[in-house]
Amino acid sequence: IQETSMADLTIRFYSDVLKRDVSFLMQIPNDIRRDYPRNDLKRDGKPMKTLFLLHGYSGAAFNWVPGNLAEQYNFAVIIPSGENSFWIDGPATGRQFATFLGVELLEYVRNTFHLAMTAEDTYLMGFSMGGFGALHTGFAYPEKFGKVIALSSALIHNEVMHMKEGDSNPIANYDYYRMCFGDPEKLAESDNNPEYLLKKQLAAGKKLPQIWMACGTEDFLLEPNRAFHKFLQDQGVAHTYEEGPGIHDMNFWQEWAGKFIPLAFAD
Repeated sequence: IQETSMADLTIRFYSDVLKRDVSFLMQIPNDIRRDYPRNDLKRDGKPMKTLFLLHGYSGAAFNWVPGNLAEQYNFAVIIPSGENSFWIDGPATGRQFATFLGVELLEYVRNTFHLAMTAEDTYLMGFSMGGFGALHTGFAYPEKFGKVIALSSALIHNEVMHMKEGDSNPIANYDYYRMCFGDPEKLAESDNNPEYLLKKQLAAGKKLPQIWMACGTEDFLLEPNRAFHKFLQDQGVAHTYEEGPGIHDMNFWQEWAGKFIPLAFAD
């Protein structure tokens, strides 16, 4: 017997920020069978929360939340497409993906579905490029997002800021990184740098989201994640950082999403 199902939506609208039609996926756990009672739903009459789910580089929007956690903990899942943007505002017209995610899309969801109305009910989760995006967006809009789960985050800003024209790595070339991050020589003091952005928000007295991070011990991004964990410690930012066996793959991301989501949605 199929115990529950999620309402699946694909929504298209015109983005003034990105200058084109865009679409996002949405799943809402509001389709519960009345003839098959369950005792595992931790809802207790609480309002539905919202999770913005961010994909990685070269990926696309899809729901990678494991199991029936959204039904159990009563949260809607918003799944946008960030293309290969790193979820930040690039300098070119139509590349303002941080503004799209943190302002335009959030306001659309609020106005259309009356969800994600407060930071306490609105969370971010991403892997790889999406982990970077979840952290950056949470720092950029701390009054809008209350919790962040970042898995195997592509925290490559310190590498990018030292790139010179003609440089490349196995992922992409200098021109791509400049398109996303802007001039690498200016990245040290740019809002596209999550370390600079976090320091700026702390100096302004902003309350930051709760943060959960994890990275696999065999992941090629392990050292940047360890460095960012130390940076957060040095800044006095409370957070959870975990490591475990695993490489840069969906097995690790689903495992740790399954561990962190119950903690984030417990209250």
